[in-house]
Amino acid sequence: MKKVEEINLERGHGIEGDINANSSSPRQVLVVRYENIVNLAIPPGGLRENIVIAEIKSENFVPGSLISFNSGAAVRLTFYCEPCKRIAHLVDSLKTIQYQRGVLGVVINSGTINVGNNVQIQTDKFPALSEKPYERFLDFIAKVPSGKLVNYKQIIQAIGVDNSYLRAIPIYIKKTSADDYPIHRILDSQGYLIKYAPNQKHKLESEDIQILNNLDLATSSIRYSVDPNKYLDKDINLYLD
Repeated sequence: MKKVEEINLERGHGIEGDINANSSSPRQVLVVRYENIVNLAIPPGGLRENIVIAEIKSENFVPGSLISFNSGAAVRLTFYCEPCKRIAHLVDSLKTIQYQRGVLGVVINSGTINVGNNVQIQTDKFPALSEKPYERFLDFIAKVPSGKLVNYKQIIQAIGVDNSYLRAIPIYIKKTSADDYPIHRILDSQGYLIKYAPNQKHKLESEDIQILNNLDLATSSIRYSVDPNKYLDKDINLYLD
């Protein structure tokens, strides 16, 4: 990380040139209040934040708010950034920094921002995303439309968690299987049908997704073809290896 005087925000993507820029992610940008890091005696950059803003009331700096800059660039705040081992050396206990590490967000308006720019914040402009990954999983899966598919890797990007959560997705699916969520539209990390979704093959075929295989699903080699960043906009076809 390095301090810069100017960054470019790209709508639906994040910060130009940033490793975390991702059109599928709700954590494109991490914003912190200057007053918070001063109180914690943490230098700018210590929390691995992207943007530091000042003179914003703490009660307004919450998920669901909209941050606007001089250039017209704007960031929707999505959920609080969780404390993690990367910053553990900065505090006696990660509990002391809960809800203090900053708020994650997505870029909803492009523009260049510079040190010294004026910042405006509006509260309650959007629904706040849940702090619980499982609840974000439910919200995301409920919005996958008929005839479309997602895999485990796309899910963890969309709910804003790291790769270690790949192991949690099957648990989430099994936990959800008795509820009315379209888990049959989920494929595993390799693009195969999953064993946790009852009648998955039949349900997909009823949504006009063609499966070119009549073999037992446990031995099938069925994969998908999809642009991970635009899965809601593209037709899906399953095919054999």
